[in-house]
Amino acid sequence: MNPTVDIIYQYFPNLNEVQKSQFAQLAELYPFWNNQINVVSRKDIESLYLHHVLHSLGIAKFITAFTPGTHILDVGTGGGFPGIPLAILFPEVKFHLVDSIGKKIKVVREVAAALKLTNVEADHIRAEQLDYKYDFVVSRAVTRLGDFAPWIRNKFLKQDKNGVPNGILYLKGGDLKDEIKESKLKAELHPLSSYFKEDFFDTKYVVYVQM
Repeated sequence: MNPTVDIIYQYFPNLNEVQKSQFAQLAELYPFWNNQINVVSRKDIESLYLHHVLHSLGIAKFITAFTPGTHILDVGTGGGFPGIPLAILFPEVKFHLVDSIGKKIKVVREVAAALKLTNVEADHIRAEQLDYKYDFVVSRAVTRLGDFAPWIRNKFLKQDKNGVPNGILYLKGGDLKDEIKESKLKAELHPLSSYFKEDFFDTKYVVYVQM
């Protein structure tokens, strides 16, 4: 039995009615758009809330609140993960979701519009081509950390405005020791199993790198 939206309500009990409604709508929006443009594997769409929505919100267990007006870039967002769930949770934070595949950005825009998310911008562009700067860059395992970091190295605002200094918040799974060593980055591993009890999260982490 795959978890429903109730798993989100369980781990985030302080959601308002608008947020609850937005999270609930994902159960219709993603299967609808996924049938037209494949952004989540067909067999995985049934595990949407566990594998995609709650996984994305692991970042919100590590940083429980962002200062209003914080700017966050989601690189390689695919169908909008982790950016869309985070944008629902943090309506006063600005999210810029980018992907190099245009049809995926179409899905992101349609989902954001249906949810009336005014804090989301989505663009078909590579991270390296962006001229903007952000407080944080988030992503879900688009590539190895050592390959990812150069894409976004110069994309950070110098002044910190949150309790955690500006940097990368990377959702990744598996044994990451070699990958972190190879990247030569000073990375912190925060296990998602500390926040979520489901087996799915046993080997998954938020990797935080101060930039």
